[in-house]
Amino acid sequence: MLLHASYIYTLERSTAEKLIFRCRDRNCKARCHTNLSMDAFQSPPTAHCHAPNPDLVPALQLKSDIKARATVTDEPTSSILHTALRAYPLSAAGQLPKTDALMLTIRRQRVAPSLDPDGRLPEKLRKTDRGEDLILFESVKLIIFTTKSNLSILKQYKHWFADGTFKVIANETFSLLSLIVSRLVGDVIKAFDIVAELFDDDADDPLDYFEKTWIGERKRRGIGRKDPQFAHQLWNVYDRIIAGVPRSNNAVEGWHNAFASRVSINHPTIIKLTEKTRREQSKFEIDIAKILQGHEVKTRKLMYKKLDERIESLVSAYDSYQLGQYLSNVAANIYL
Repeated sequence: MLLHASYIYTLERSTAEKLIFRCRDRNCKARCHTNLSMDAFQSPPTAHCHAPNPDLVPALQLKSDIKARATVTDEPTSSILHTALRAYPLSAAGQLPKTDALMLTIRRQRVAPSLDPDGRLPEKLRKTDRGEDLILFESVKLIIFTTKSNLSILKQYKHWFADGTFKVIANETFSLLSLIVSRLVGDVIKAFDIVAELFDDDADDPLDYFEKTWIGERKRRGIGRKDPQFAHQLWNVYDRIIAGVPRSNNAVEGWHNAFASRVSINHPTIIKLTEKTRREQSKFEIDIAKILQGHEVKTRKLMYKKLDERIESLVSAYDSYQLGQYLSNVAANIYL
């Protein structure tokens, strides 16, 4: 499209030396010739048989803008249109196509790649933006995205953190008990008994559930307790703190939530998910390079740094003979 003196021209044909445009009004025979970069006329416009329609120019410009935007961004269709409309002149509102037509214009620009005839991802999506293989394993039911470089870095570290879709208990009692000496089962049980005494009778049901799931309910005959559903070693973080390892996988969960937001829709197609994963991988490669070069990727808030320091100090000074005081001190640093 070419605009000149409020007249609108469309491309009729091109040669090796020039572009030939004609008036958008098919009843008009006006034409002009430009160079290939469209920044100079080789033949000036000939006369038109009608007056210009300046109000139509903003509408055509908007269509051109939303088409261009749709090809370079994954913004929702409605977001692209609403952004373009913010600066649209009200005097030309009558020339705008219907909203549905504009939305369709945007969607038509987004021709997504498709699966190969054998149901596999296309070759373009099987590599990172920097050319490394991204697919570790692929079957009808499972695809594993990673690179050899990722695995090479991962295997250098002893502690791995993962996030799943299962739900876990997260309340004050659990937080307190997770900071007791994981190797001393008796201390964990004793701490649970201390905390349980602080609850009223109407809390019996959640306490019973907690005891059965995480502590181990008392045996009906004899002494001792049954094995809990989740062993103490699975959820206790005392040893992690002593080793200077994060107490939870909150950082992984935070990334997971942010990634879901960037995907922007529930249950995306495998093509869309792969495209988003490739973008994440490109960002990860930059972050990993910065870390290996000694830079900090993300600075933690000072309040959380101080909280970790206080908890580490408490845990390091743990004394099973002062268990009640220890629980009180830890509780003062837990915010729900």
